[in-house]
Amino acid sequence: MGEIKITRDFFLWCMSVIYLCAFSSLYYQIPGLYGENGILPVSSVIALESGTAQVEKKAKELPSLLWLAPSFGLDVPTFMEFLSIVGMLVSFGGMIWVRLRDCANFGLLWILYFSLYQGGQTFLWFQWDILLLEAGFLTVITAPLGLLQWSKSNTAFSGLPHRPHDTVTFWLIRWLLFRLMFASGVVKLTSLCPTWWGLTALSIHFESQCIPTALAWFCHYLPAWLLKLAVAVTLVIEIGVPFLFFIPLRSAKTFSFYSQVLLQLCIILSGNYNFFNLLTIVLCLSLVDDEFLLNLVGKPSINKATSYSGRSLQFTRMLLTFCAELIIFGGLVYWSANLFSIQLLPDWTIFSKVAFTAKDFELALKKMMPVTICFGALSLVVNILAAVYRCLTSSGHFRKVFYMVGVVFWGGVSLWLFAVSLVPHTVVDRQSYQTLWPIIHRWNSKVDKFQIANSYGLFRRMTGVGGRPEVVIEGSNSKTSGWKEYHFLYKPGDMSVRPPFIIPHQPRLDWQLWFAALGSYNQNPWFLSLVYRLLQGQPEVLNLLHKERNPFPTQPPKYIRAVLYKYFYTPWELSKRRTNVNNWWTRKKVGEYLPPVSMGRALVDTLKSVNIPVEKTRSVKITNTFLFNILWHLKEIAQKVYGHTFVWSVIGTGLVISSCSALLAI
Repeated sequence: MGEIKITRDFFLWCMSVIYLCAFSSLYYQIPGLYGENGILPVSSVIALESGTAQVEKKAKELPSLLWLAPSFGLDVPTFMEFLSIVGMLVSFGGMIWVRLRDCANFGLLWILYFSLYQGGQTFLWFQWDILLLEAGFLTVITAPLGLLQWSKSNTAFSGLPHRPHDTVTFWLIRWLLFRLMFASGVVKLTSLCPTWWGLTALSIHFESQCIPTALAWFCHYLPAWLLKLAVAVTLVIEIGVPFLFFIPLRSAKTFSFYSQVLLQLCIILSGNYNFFNLLTIVLCLSLVDDEFLLNLVGKPSINKATSYSGRSLQFTRMLLTFCAELIIFGGLVYWSANLFSIQLLPDWTIFSKVAFTAKDFELALKKMMPVTICFGALSLVVNILAAVYRCLTSSGHFRKVFYMVGVVFWGGVSLWLFAVSLVPHTVVDRQSYQTLWPIIHRWNSKVDKFQIANSYGLFRRMTGVGGRPEVVIEGSNSKTSGWKEYHFLYKPGDMSVRPPFIIPHQPRLDWQLWFAALGSYNQNPWFLSLVYRLLQGQPEVLNLLHKERNPFPTQPPKYIRAVLYKYFYTPWELSKRRTNVNNWWTRKKVGEYLPPVSMGRALVDTLKSVNIPVEKTRSVKITNTFLFNILWHLKEIAQKVYGHTFVWSVIGTGLVISSCSALLAI
């Protein structure tokens, strides 16, 4: 691994962009989700009406800056908006100014997002939120203290101070990427989901995923053999390729980088997974170095001429590298072809199937888990020793001592974080989990609530077999007739509406409605709160829906009900005959999801029984009217457009300013 000065600085810039995506998307939705008239008022979690002693006790159990709302003269929902705006400003500053990409500012960003996460309830309990918290925490120790150190460099992605220990802390990003990808592949098989074992998951996924893009419709009708092969390749990329992360061979890491990025780009094009896949691509930067990035942008590094003996040594090194590559990549191809019985058929299609049993995989996993720990530990130790060597070969005695202190300290921190992460890493294998030293479990339990080491596992089981379940909410002024459908901006509803492309915005209500369709309204108390707010006609909640297609624009309906449908993509044959060509979906009614309900004591009592406030009360008196009025006007401006437009506008502005700054620095 070569120099990572430019790579690390580019990573820090990318993390600023990711934070800006997350904060801006959440800020837009706070009034409808967490306001006093929202679906899940944050006051139910951050309760400030109790006594001081009780508030202090709750604050220790649930650490968050939201408890400081009275100190700023604001109520909790408004303070939540304030923290989001501060996060947007700090991350925006990190995009356009290199000096703001330091550990202090990234520490502030982590604290802000963690504080919002603590009050976010079910709408913030997604894997990408905890991934951002863990990646954000590692970014804090990866970033330098740049504000106190100035240099003459004016380049766009350099100028921050660099130390020998940077490669050690940056390695933790690679370890996080490994855990994320490896666990995501393993859980698909340990779940015993028949679609993954039958390699038919993608035949269902494009239709059943939460918010598909228009391209997903076309992907759904790709040949079955190609979709099965794609599932096999996905499993190889997620389970097999991550082992190459730790091989000290540039070509292995380069291949790993391209394969991981390709997988994430395919997901981005076919599904709206907010900033999640973008964040995963950012984590992939830990696999490359400055030379790779310079070659990527057409600025290859200059190699000095070597002597005859040097060329001879270089030739020997190239020969050994070629042999190692032949063994590694040849073994990967052979292993993949055998485990998935990949064969080229006479009609030029490719046959593939899983050629091992669940028992075989279970036994292999028991052997793989200790190997992953050994690979990780050995790779980290090698990076620490390499950093020590760089310290010893640096000029000046004071500099050597100063650098060595940094390596010892951050090396110890990295070893501790690695040990703590082993607990969530080994949850996929009970034996490995139980054999970890007890002290490691104790360390993990002490920091577990801060989300700095998490377990992952995406698409564990494929849902939507036999059609994607979809909840359609309807309102009427009569209990027996005149039902009109509420339209959402992003989730499937109107069959003629083209699936949108809204990355990196995440409409959290639309996402939770996808989960709600997989169960019942009794399992999703927030759904009844949504119904209650629609019966009230609360504008904050209606703003999360399609405002221009509100079926009751003047006054809310007397009754609300929900119907469960099964949605299917319009068949390819009908599309070719131009039949129903304007429809992207067809649907089939399954039955009643929620019977007609109206405003009444029964609904109110049900919501109170699950601790969802239904009455507009301010537990904190607003005294800072100046700040409140500023926040109110900013909210009014943001709400004039739709969520994805707001996020694109904020991100686009930052990208334009960053590009101009980079061009001026050249």
